[in-house]
Amino acid sequence: MIDLHFTRTNGTADKAIDDLMDLVGNVSHPELVREMILAALKAGQENNDRAHMKLMNTTMKEMRFTGKMFGPYSHIRKVTVFGSARTEKDEPIYDIAVNFGKKLADSGYMVITGGGPGIMQAANEGAGPEHSFGVNIQLPFEQKPNPVLMGNPRLITYKYFFNRKVAFLKEADAVALFPGGFGTLDEAMETLTLLQTGKHDPLPLVLVDEPGGTYWSRWLRFLNEELMSPDYIDDYDFNLFECFDSIDDAVSSINHFYSRYHSLRYVNGKLVIRLNSGIDHLSLQTLNEKFRNILKPDGNIYMADPLPEEADEPELINKPRLVADFNLRDFGRLRGLIDEINSYENTN
Repeated sequence: MIDLHFTRTNGTADKAIDDLMDLVGNVSHPELVREMILAALKAGQENNDRAHMKLMNTTMKEMRFTGKMFGPYSHIRKVTVFGSARTEKDEPIYDIAVNFGKKLADSGYMVITGGGPGIMQAANEGAGPEHSFGVNIQLPFEQKPNPVLMGNPRLITYKYFFNRKVAFLKEADAVALFPGGFGTLDEAMETLTLLQTGKHDPLPLVLVDEPGGTYWSRWLRFLNEELMSPDYIDDYDFNLFECFDSIDDAVSSINHFYSRYHSLRYVNGKLVIRLNSGIDHLSLQTLNEKFRNILKPDGNIYMADPLPEEADEPELINKPRLVADFNLRDFGRLRGLIDEINSYENTN
């Protein structure tokens, strides 16, 4: 038996893996594929039980298919919509979700839902099948795709919730939550946790209710009274989401988030913020003064040319960018910085 390592110290096994990739051909990122092959071989050597091996196998296959399905649409921004599967068509919030899906599609977004009934069906119905994805789940009781997604090539049914959760958020450029049950609240808290800890890039998180509805306002009161009062969370964490009882305002908020801000990336401990348009020197000075408390000691925010490490994203090379010595901790304040950037007048 060969004692396998991820370093290239495996002798003939390394050559066999290289030969296999050459044989099948057209392997992207071969260094990563090599490590995945090695991980599978190492797991096979480690006498894992069959249930563990099945979990690894299914997870790999589900994530591979996720990439295959979403890959052709990577250039289109997407909004993941969560909400109750039990919402009936005659309820006002159903029509609101239909109109929300339509307004998102009209604004150029595609819509991702859990593929089921209720709010999910309403959002898909509004967006239309051509602008919809379904990320369904196998359950002990029957869970059919909603009629909008039935037969749609952009429908995946997952065995594991955790793979489904990755797809919901990995592919999302914004997240919208309508009233719902445990699953909806689970997605709300997971999204907030990922944003608060920086494990997901900043994105708009909009909580939508019907006019006069109390679902999110009562939830917000709970956050204020039971989480912020004893300092379990910071007041800046409230920058991470917005509550709306108007779908026009919710869609406008998503659009505004991407009005100047485009994306970000970390390079050697520095935060690179790519922009759709530049900012002037006075605005840059204001950013440094207003957000100095989220920078590393003696750090600053400055305009820069693309860093050498960004050469693997040639489609973004021509975008203006800010580089910040961000402290990698205050992500609620980072969202505030992005909002500030979007508030400045266009310079080009």
